[in-house]
Amino acid sequence: MANFGFDSLTVVAPYEPHWREAQSAVGAEDLLQNATVCSTLAEAIASATLVFGTGTLEPRKPEQPVVSLPDLAPLLKSKGAHGARVALVFGPEKHGLTRDDLSFCHRILTIPTDPRQPSMNLGQAVAVCLYELASRLQQLESPPKPQPESTPASAPNLAATSSNLDLLAGVIEETMLAAGYSPRSMQAANRHDLRLILRRLAPNAKDTRRILGLFRRILWRFTRPTAD
Repeated sequence: MANFGFDSLTVVAPYEPHWREAQSAVGAEDLLQNATVCSTLAEAIASATLVFGTGTLEPRKPEQPVVSLPDLAPLLKSKGAHGARVALVFGPEKHGLTRDDLSFCHRILTIPTDPRQPSMNLGQAVAVCLYELASRLQQLESPPKPQPESTPASAPNLAATSSNLDLLAGVIEETMLAAGYSPRSMQAANRHDLRLILRRLAPNAKDTRRILGLFRRILWRFTRPTAD
């Protein structure tokens, strides 16, 4: 990260002895000392509005749109105009991101590799992705165009954050349970599908609040006390 000018690092549930050792290593001390430590992936990406989970497509079948690394910088350049806060998520060295981890992501990011060896180790994958971003985004830079002053009516709607979508998914799940939508054995699968669907639909922050209000009203109808 320090090699390529990135400084916002969040680590999820790190193995404490290895994490302390990494923090005391020579090089990029400030980046490591200022890193945020979270207990869950949901917490780590709560403020992100566009999340890319990295990994190979073998042997999994992707449940989200797939972006190849060379296409990432142009995509981010277009999203940047809408105030996107982007997160790249890398999994553990041994097994990468799980299917459940990826359900928190809007896209799957893949690195083109030789088919005979599709997997890369963690350090190499991070370096390749950040080098590509640093070099390609610089090439795509163009002089800013003059913009008219925004008014509340004309300002673009901001994308919903990951935490907004998780809040909405939680209320929808409560409503489904109150309505007897499916047996409790399906709760985990429903939760997984809700996370994917909401990220696929990509509602903006304003629409997310409206939908949240709608489901809260429905849930209140289901759960309010009835008169004798």
